[in-house]
Amino acid sequence: MKTLIISLFCGVVFGLGLIVAGMSNPARVLNFLDWGPRWDPTLALVMGGAVAVAIPGFYWARRRSRPLLADNFDIPSNKTIDAKLIVGAAIFGIGWGLGGFCPGPGIVAATTFQAEVLLFVIAMIVGMLLQNWRSTKFKTDDG
Repeated sequence: MKTLIISLFCGVVFGLGLIVAGMSNPARVLNFLDWGPRWDPTLALVMGGAVAVAIPGFYWARRRSRPLLADNFDIPSNKTIDAKLIVGAAIFGIGWGLGGFCPGPGIVAATTFQAEVLLFVIAMIVGMLLQNWRSTKFKTDDG
């Protein structure tokens, strides 16, 4: 229960941060991707702020023998850059560029109940379910 409450609190803080930074507004993201006169550097500043917070956090976490709320760290062991990774990243980037959302801001923006935002979130969930189905149905030795 403690882990659930802490997770909920962290999610709310993250969502509020996205709202304050304007990242739940797809126009802000799309204007960042537009290198013309409408270019908006806000996304770069948000990413820079995230990196500035993450670097000391990762440094601190790597020095610990285990996480605060779990028995061990769940660090992926596969470091291979393969076609699945490249295609997945390309699909993610194209979707982000077309819609102006990635998953976190999309879920935050869904609270506005705008039809296009809800359509994005539904399509994202369907895509996740399809990928999960595909990876389970066609499981190979390489994961």
